[in-house]
Amino acid sequence: MNILILGSGGREHALAWAVMQNPKCDRLVVAPGNAGIAAIADCAQLDICDGGAVAVFAEENAIDFVIVGPEAPLAAGVADRLRAAGFLTFGPSAAAARLESSKSFTKEICDACGAPTAAWARFDEAGAARDYIRARGAPIVVKADGLAAGKGVVVAMDEAQALAAVDEMFAGAFGDAGAEVVIEEFMEGEEASFFVLCDGENVLPIGTAQDHKRLGEGDTGPNTGGMGAYSPAPVLDSAVAARAMDEIIRPTVAEMARRGMPYQGVLYAGLMIRDGAPRLVEYNVRFGDPECQVLMMRLGAQALDLMLDCAEGRLDEAQLNWADDHAITVVMAARGYPGTYEKGSAIGGLERLPEDSSNMVFHAGTARRDGVLVANGGRVLNVTARGESLREARDRAYAMVDAIDWPGGFCRRDIGWRVL
Repeated sequence: MNILILGSGGREHALAWAVMQNPKCDRLVVAPGNAGIAAIADCAQLDICDGGAVAVFAEENAIDFVIVGPEAPLAAGVADRLRAAGFLTFGPSAAAARLESSKSFTKEICDACGAPTAAWARFDEAGAARDYIRARGAPIVVKADGLAAGKGVVVAMDEAQALAAVDEMFAGAFGDAGAEVVIEEFMEGEEASFFVLCDGENVLPIGTAQDHKRLGEGDTGPNTGGMGAYSPAPVLDSAVAARAMDEIIRPTVAEMARRGMPYQGVLYAGLMIRDGAPRLVEYNVRFGDPECQVLMMRLGAQALDLMLDCAEGRLDEAQLNWADDHAITVVMAARGYPGTYEKGSAIGGLERLPEDSSNMVFHAGTARRDGVLVANGGRVLNVTARGESLREARDRAYAMVDAIDWPGGFCRRDIGWRVL
């Protein structure tokens, strides 16, 4: 079959890599892709948030199945447009994608179905938000209501930081995403990521992971899009996962169906776990980045079968086979990230690294200029490895990191530290 993946990051390179392992894939096109993806698939320049343009491209290229990678095209209704044009599509409708594109919508769903989450309030102007913070005190969490590329969240440990976050958001630091602000109770515990496929009715858990959002080692410094991840997450054991399914995931999916917006695609639940009890931090309506990289490394070719079962409404028939192993990914970013960084620095040494089912470098922000691989974004490479233990996977990943010649890049050296 001919498959189209929308997106250009490390998540999409990992999805493309997994799809290409499956013999069902005859041709793979990724739009717009990146330099790493171009080595394994056809890349196409396309506005992936323009549903009409994507549908025309899919028609012209005889596409059988579309996988939507990032959240922005989902929020823009691209999956709706593709389904209306008759294309089998993996990803939720724009209405269902509000579980990510609106923090307050998710909170309303949780309240309606009784899913445990943080106490919250929504504000559309700074004065009332500031009064609420002063009344509640710190620590407290301030979130831009809309999509902010994973960066619109401030975990404020003191009142001054929370007030500053409110002022920044209403001043336009996150564009339209900060036109409304959600302020939440600070939840204590250990955070982990839980990934579930939904076909509108059936749900199938497909994996757990933990990522490292903070820039600095020991989880310090500003929030980023993610500096590394590992799978599985020990804190999200089978007992916690069962509670999350019964208390959070299934009630959410049922409430969405009741409202006439059945959820189809991957549902990524960020959970805060304390004393074995999970509470929802937030939902994302796509695979996490960089969590997708470790999940795809462990799932391999079956990832395509699972996504097809999901899109075709056959999850009740799906079979999931996990290897008893571990995977870790280390993000290499351009110096200056998540602030101002330069593009165009040359990257060498990748040609000497292994590329197999246990060792991969997934490209995020890369391009080729005059035959030279260069950095073309903030998060640039995802150095990913599997092992029988997390320590073995970590050692393999950092050995690859050390073989990469990129003076313009950096990474955290402690990915997996909570477990190791």
